[in-house]
Amino acid sequence: MPSLLRPFAFVSLSVFAGLASAASAAEPLPREWIDARTGHRIIRLSPDSGGTSLYFHQRAYTPEGDKVVIRTREGITAVDLTTLGRAEPKTELILANASPIATAWRTREAYFLAREEGALKAVHLDTKAVRLVAKLPPQGRGTQFALNCDETLLVGIAPDPDGKVVPRTPPANGMGGTLEAQWAAGTPKQIFTLDLKTGAFTVRHRENDWTNHLQCSPTDPLQILFCHEGPWHFNERTWVLRADGSPAKSVHQRTMNMEIWGHEFFSPDGKTVWYDLQTPRSTVFWLAGYELATGKRTWYSLKREEWSVHYNQSPDGKFFAGDGGYPGSVAARGPDGETIDPPAQGQWIYLFTPVPVRGQSPREPGRELIEIGFFKSEKLVDMSRHDYSKTTGVEPNLTFTPDGKWIVFSGNFHSPRDDRGRAVTHTYAVELAKAR
Repeated sequence: MPSLLRPFAFVSLSVFAGLASAASAAEPLPREWIDARTGHRIIRLSPDSGGTSLYFHQRAYTPEGDKVVIRTREGITAVDLTTLGRAEPKTELILANASPIATAWRTREAYFLAREEGALKAVHLDTKAVRLVAKLPPQGRGTQFALNCDETLLVGIAPDPDGKVVPRTPPANGMGGTLEAQWAAGTPKQIFTLDLKTGAFTVRHRENDWTNHLQCSPTDPLQILFCHEGPWHFNERTWVLRADGSPAKSVHQRTMNMEIWGHEFFSPDGKTVWYDLQTPRSTVFWLAGYELATGKRTWYSLKREEWSVHYNQSPDGKFFAGDGGYPGSVAARGPDGETIDPPAQGQWIYLFTPVPVRGQSPREPGRELIEIGFFKSEKLVDMSRHDYSKTTGVEPNLTFTPDGKWIVFSGNFHSPRDDRGRAVTHTYAVELAKAR
């Protein structure tokens, strides 16, 4: 999955410290078990003090696929995957008091931001040597960063000093709270590139939007993906941009009231952008794909209970996975925001096998129809005790291991709570093959 260098996704080390103190008085956490409801083996990767997987489209693995990087209260930590399933996973603290952003595409390094120095740095996962990747110019002290796949360009989002705030009027049936307030305020941003050889700083795109989810293609060094945050039913959410002067392009256009889409990510081969699509919100659920070279669209339908906060695709492209929903999620409400009774959300880690629907219909010349299909699902992990909340829990943020045999995710279903109700989060791996 593509690398996202996203400082605002950092987990506070002080939070880990507070949660770890609550965990110390609890019973020892299991290292490995068979899920009684699914028959799949699950292994805890994080140390006893806890740890979280990176965001669902942040690159977390070495190029060789032998290590995965996680965030822990101690700092940047690597887990050895070579003996996964045969011996207890070996974890190693790579750099204390630092938070990983993503792993490198070609080298055995993890990136991190040295804010006080205004620099992006990398630490080697074997030697622990630290090097400077880029010194950020004042106009490039951004909110998010991503490194392109040949590691020649640093792409960033930063405030646009020349931008003009355009006040927004939030929709009457908006999402409410801080999210809506931030969106409605208007946030002028610029997307820039920094040439890592020459230091050339170039603004590639300007807009008065809440620009977020910056990603670079895993195969095309000029392809950029980003989104517009805010109320999904009001926004044109998913956008692509090329680092060659081409204008930004919206990937999906609304066709009905309350249609929403988002949580976009690249396919492993970089050819397709996939995203959660609902037509309309909370009613009909799809995982939709847009092929960048041809514009071809593929939509796979899901049942309401299979809707997931995030999805991902296996390295060979044959499977997808979802990290499930929760009682307050969009799948647990109707299109007008009403609670569905009985609840229909599915708190599972799912494995999805895409099944195309065969057959052709007449089509207008020059107008391609959408290829459709559905997901055949398998439940891998019971997440009924997991807290998905952003304030007291964590989103699972699942990824496939490079060999395609395991799914790594975050969970807090074994964790005690601290005095503020927050759970200690751990990183786990579930084996796709059923235990014998």
